[in-house]
Amino acid sequence: MRNLSEFQASVDFVLTDIDDTLTDEGRLHGAAYDALWRLHDAGVKVIPITGRPAGWCEMIARMWPIAGVVGENGGFWFRYHQKKMTRDYFLDPKTIADNRRKLDVLATEIPRKIPGSAIASDQFCRQMDLAIDFCEDVPALPASDVQKIVQLFQEAGAQAKVSSIHVNGWFGTYDKLTMTLRFLESQFGMSATDAQKKCAFSGDSPNDEPMFQFFPNSFGVANISDFATSLKHPPRFVADRRGGQGFVQIATQILNARSPKK
Repeated sequence: MRNLSEFQASVDFVLTDIDDTLTDEGRLHGAAYDALWRLHDAGVKVIPITGRPAGWCEMIARMWPIAGVVGENGGFWFRYHQKKMTRDYFLDPKTIADNRRKLDVLATEIPRKIPGSAIASDQFCRQMDLAIDFCEDVPALPASDVQKIVQLFQEAGAQAKVSSIHVNGWFGTYDKLTMTLRFLESQFGMSATDAQKKCAFSGDSPNDEPMFQFFPNSFGVANISDFATSLKHPPRFVADRRGGQGFVQIATQILNARSPKK
């Protein structure tokens, strides 16, 4: 991983995780939100790529200075553009309903088998996945229990990804990268090869690893170091501050790299 100051490429899109990448201790502070606006005003399209639920993504797509949002770890994308909301789901409605019934079984089983875990407080907003809280609104569980949650999802045939606060589980072959590329092609006519050249990605945890691996212009905020031993594909560049403060550093470096050199 390289120091942030070494980044000098010019990119037109910033893809970013939200929790503990834009936020600090669960809050979006003014400096990070201002960084989103600075990117937007400079002509850089920002696209959050998050594990957060459809209900949140509806608000984010409408209210934030962004070009769209990929939610529930790639289950869908939403875009609010020219006063019109467009939504695209990876799966058809019947499959989503069938998967929900299987996830409902796990929603009972996992907290029973892993004491101290809980259904995430935002679960009522979700359409595609099940989020198990291991440290957001509950006392932090040990890493061994987090891995047991992952195992229970996998034993049921579901995918499972660990974020900084939840284990997200779902049925389907998608992830953050799959839907991100689908969104970029659909809305901006961008091939996967072009996306690697035109986009940067910032994140903080293992569920961002497919993005770190795919995008050469990949960034981590400083708290990515919490997962250093478990990442096979870390980000290329790392800020020296955590969370939203680290994102401010990343945004500033991206904007500086786009500025005409005197």
